Amino acid sequence: MASLLTDPLFDISGRGPPPNTNFYHFSVTRSQVIWRWWKISPRAVDRYSKPGEERESHLDFLDDTCLQTEVSMVFGPKILEFAKVLCQGHYDYLERLSDSLLLRIISYLELEDVGQLGRTSHRFRHLCGSEEFWEQAVRQRCNTVPAEVASLALEVGWCSVFFTSKLQLLLHQSSDRRAEKV
Repeated sequence: MASLLTDPLFDISGRGPPPNTNFYHFSVTRSQVIWRWWKISPRAVDRYSKPGEERESHLDFLDDTCLQTEVSMVFGPKILEFAKVLCQGHYDYLERLSDSLLLRIISYLELEDVGQLGRTSHRFRHLCGSEEFWEQAVRQRCNTVPAEVASLALEVGWCSVFFTSKLQLLLHQSSDRRAEKV
């Protein structure tokens, strides 16, 4: 499982909240927390100020309320909580798996569970709504997929084909054939 942990574990950057225009970068690696800042100011006095960097071990970061307050002010309390959880050694391995492996795991779930999983994160919403997943679902639940159905799926999407009844599919295919003859 340790091989799933890439460095950095978490990485975010952005500008500070108004009126602060400084640029910040926050990174959590396997062993330390890195906080960088660049002062951005139209004032001539600040023009030649150098960027700053602070590196701390995970334990030091968990005890450093001053740095935690800065992270919370710039990136929000949810980012701070996520960073603290990472520093405590609690990793979400499921989020770090490859898309192909996750699609394979998701294919074993019931559809109701797939819908709920899609509401847990942006990544799972993307995977659970992807054409790859729905093609896999159609092929898994049907013994054979006729070429006409596959070509229709390319037009309207595999999700639509999955939820369309066989009768509606036959009607749609026959209307397509009539349109081709005309």
